[in-house]
Amino acid sequence: KKDIPAVNFIIHEIHCRRNLEVCCYCSESIPKSEMKNHIESEHVQVTCKCRMKMENSLLKEHEASACPLRPALCQYCDILLAFNKLQEHEAYCGARTEMCAGCGHNVLVRELKEHPRVCG
Repeated sequence: KKDIPAVNFIIHEIHCRRNLEVCCYCSESIPKSEMKNHIESEHVQVTCKCRMKMENSLLKEHEASACPLRPALCQYCDILLAFNKLQEHEAYCGARTEMCAGCGHNVLVRELKEHPRVCG
């Protein structure tokens, strides 16, 4: 699957056929001696903590960006919680009030960033 100078093509093709295999799952060229290990490490089915099944090679990306149980920080209190609990927590957390040191009014936590522009 790479460009080879025409003068070397026949020798290269013989070498590839003898030493490489194409993975039936990902179509990558893998040395024949490593194919079993490749399939067992990359394509074995694993179960995430959220109970979703996927290939082992996809687990890290899933855990980092798609898993509903991945860690997420509340924008208001910086508590770490599961992503699937974040929206409910932030709705509650942002509805708390704190007293503004400038005007003395109680301000919703979710409005604290914008409050200085309207604070008397």
